[in-house]
Amino acid sequence: MEKLVEVSEPEIGIDFALGCKCRATVNLRSLSAAYPIAFKVQTSSPHKFLVNPPSGLISPLSSTSFQVILKPQPQIPPTFPRSPSDRFLVRTAIASELELKLNSSSESTRSEIVNSWFKSIGHRSTHDIKLKVVFVGPFLLRHAVSNGDCDSVRNIIKRHRSIFTEFSTREAESLFRVAKQLPNNNKDMVNILIEGGLKVDACTEPNDVKWVSKGWTALHIAVANDRREEIERLLRVNGGCRWLDSRDKEGRTPLHLAASKGLLGSGKALIGAGAQVDARSKDGRTALFRAAANGDCEMAKMLVEMGADPTLTELHLRRSALDIARAKGHGVVVKILERGEAVLHAARHGDVQLLETLLEKGATTNFRDQYGVAALHMAAIKGKKDAVMILAEFGADLECQDIQGHTPLQMAVEGGCAHTVEVLLNRGANVNVKNNKGITPLSVSKFLGYEDITQLLVDEGAVLSEIPSNSPSPVS
Repeated sequence: MEKLVEVSEPEIGIDFALGCKCRATVNLRSLSAAYPIAFKVQTSSPHKFLVNPPSGLISPLSSTSFQVILKPQPQIPPTFPRSPSDRFLVRTAIASELELKLNSSSESTRSEIVNSWFKSIGHRSTHDIKLKVVFVGPFLLRHAVSNGDCDSVRNIIKRHRSIFTEFSTREAESLFRVAKQLPNNNKDMVNILIEGGLKVDACTEPNDVKWVSKGWTALHIAVANDRREEIERLLRVNGGCRWLDSRDKEGRTPLHLAASKGLLGSGKALIGAGAQVDARSKDGRTALFRAAANGDCEMAKMLVEMGADPTLTELHLRRSALDIARAKGHGVVVKILERGEAVLHAARHGDVQLLETLLEKGATTNFRDQYGVAALHMAAIKGKKDAVMILAEFGADLECQDIQGHTPLQMAVEGGCAHTVEVLLNRGANVNVKNNKGITPLSVSKFLGYEDITQLLVDEGAVLSEIPSNSPSPVS
């Protein structure tokens, strides 16, 4: 069954602290343009978690949220950041019949109504989303640093990318001192924290951290710490631009670091100064690949707007930025990388050069607007013959229908461009296709008095349809 809602994150990140309630908010966005979607949240550990609200209704193309509350825990989770046993199941289903019932009911009875409704339908019409639980936050990070647990520190930072914004200057310096005092792996731990975004003045002292061993330039260090004034100063000074695409020992440029950490302002500054947007590290990954893997919508959008190519693949698994976003369930990023709206705009205006560039870089031809109109519909009704040819060559569906059942051929007929009609017919478009009112292209052509198009259709075996009595005309 097609997915009905999109979840903001593939995991539920709990900001953990001992002996108190801990909360996480999960956002749900409806993907249905026509029907309300009911949801119900279930947990594998009801003795540990509460959900508020546990169920509800989402209006078409709207968003809502629910809160996960961890009851006070006397001990640190033994397997943080991941929990192998705690799971959440979000059941969703189309529920047009519930809307009136819920509108006339009180807040206290709405969840009961939705719960009863889900029991009545069982699992026959639901789409279920499984969410794992991860435990993150400053408390667990401090614990992991104190124990010298580099793997846990890496995982917490990866899953809680903004964690260091919650540290005051004094707290950051305290954490840094703890890492420096570890007996064996202090350099590793310090590097993990600094690369992860910990900001303390001592971090750039060469005797404290062996930046040389990482191959970082001054610009790498400034970007890693999101020091915007320092970045701008380095880019202004003589020779500063020579560091723009400098590589560390993993082949990463400063832009790679900015993308990995979600530092949008630093990323814009680097690209504005001339950094290569599609530079690849030793593993073949671009800055866009790293943003897509993190589910960073804003960074992905900025990089795409700056010309980043979502089809470039890494070396080992040959995955592109688009592939990794799909694999990790980052739906919003997928839509950004598919650039459907840009294709629709180019098709509408007949911008053949832009359209071809987008499609060659993997942009989708299947994007639809709120009326179900795809790029091929738009090019056809606007009479953009060359755009229609390019879209067809890149595999656009000739028989795709908008919400009124119109195919591109019907749109081309209505638009009155015989050359566009001829292109679609030569490509094999169904000449006798009917829209939702049962009307064929020939009926539209004769109604509008397009003699040349009528002859083209008749030559291909077109037939007239009976126009319904309740239809004022066969055109949309």
